[in-house]
Amino acid sequence: MIPSDWCEAVPYFKEARHERVLQKVAELRKKHTVFPPEEQVFAALNAVPFNEVRVVILGQDPYHGAGQAHGLSFSVQEGAKFPPSLRNIFKEIDAEFHNGVKREVSTDLTRWAKQGVLLLNATLTVQEGKAASHAKLGWQAVTDDIIKAISRKRSNLVFLLWGKHALDKKPLIADNDHCILEAVHPSPLSASRGFFGCNHFMLTNDWLQKHNQPEIDW
Repeated sequence: MIPSDWCEAVPYFKEARHERVLQKVAELRKKHTVFPPEEQVFAALNAVPFNEVRVVILGQDPYHGAGQAHGLSFSVQEGAKFPPSLRNIFKEIDAEFHNGVKREVSTDLTRWAKQGVLLLNATLTVQEGKAASHAKLGWQAVTDDIIKAISRKRSNLVFLLWGKHALDKKPLIADNDHCILEAVHPSPLSASRGFFGCNHFMLTNDWLQKHNQPEIDW
């Protein structure tokens, strides 16, 4: 379920401490519908090898509607309802690269992951219809350890921190020549207060280019 390279790099996995959280989730699955499906809980890690991560986008919680969450932060499966936050993300991308012209895009961000974008939620599971319902199961310790490991063992990464929850993770990021970009959350409740116009996607590509890496095709 968890790739061997991530197991080796992240102490929580190497010491199997994450198993306690998985056991709690397994018990909850017997009583409730839990998203994403069991085989997609670690989809973000399966999509990007540890040594190929170039950009990290931190989310908070999986989507709690049927057919949405599939293990990548902000992403939903093709055909699912287009989340407002994701819609605003693409609105900003279109403003930065396409003169504000709206494009037809897939809601499935696997294509970003394949380019080295780690789409990591702080909590990796959720009960149907109940946002943040698994926030206190112990996932935070697991994902915090992932952030610590990758920021210490890798260099020249870009971390996109959107909203207070993501910004609270900033102290976990080692000073290892990383680029940290901060903005409000892309939610409709806050996007107009600093997400729109943040230029994060262009700045990310500028950083990657500066460090002799391919740009992300957003």
